[in-house]
Amino acid sequence: MTPAARTPTRRATLRSRVAGLAGAARTSGDRGSAIVEFLGISLVLLVPVVYLVLVLGRIQAATFAVDGAAREAARAVATAPDDAAAGQRAVAAVGLALRDQGLPHDAADALTVTCQDVCLTAGSVVTVQVAVEVALPGVPGWLQDAVPLSIPVTSTATAVVDSYVGRG
Repeated sequence: MTPAARTPTRRATLRSRVAGLAGAARTSGDRGSAIVEFLGISLVLLVPVVYLVLVLGRIQAATFAVDGAAREAARAVATAPDDAAAGQRAVAAVGLALRDQGLPHDAADALTVTCQDVCLTAGSVVTVQVAVEVALPGVPGWLQDAVPLSIPVTSTATAVVDSYVGRG
């Protein structure tokens, strides 16, 4: 036989050996293990990332609500005609801002109003502080010593009573 005639048989023999090895590897029990490993690693990484996104979203919503509530409450107190109206306006502004972001907190409990000198006199400074606790979702109560169950979110705003609005 000539060398050219032997080459196709050698190739065919080599192909059959490689195909036999590939078939043996496929039937050795490793089939589908990559998908299982991918799913396992995906769950281990994906669940904490989703939880982190949910918690950060709740904290951001609370921060946005508290900041807006403090700013609007300070403005409402500074423009009020009297003390009774100032308190009602401030509680209403805080309640609206907290409800707008889905926070179930009592507006009167979250609100603190302080005045420099006498409130609602021309040029006096009104400082409003709004503080809420954002509960962490899914943390059981028995972990309270190891993990905080809520995160405090606070904002402070200051407004000056205008000389044309202030009484006195």
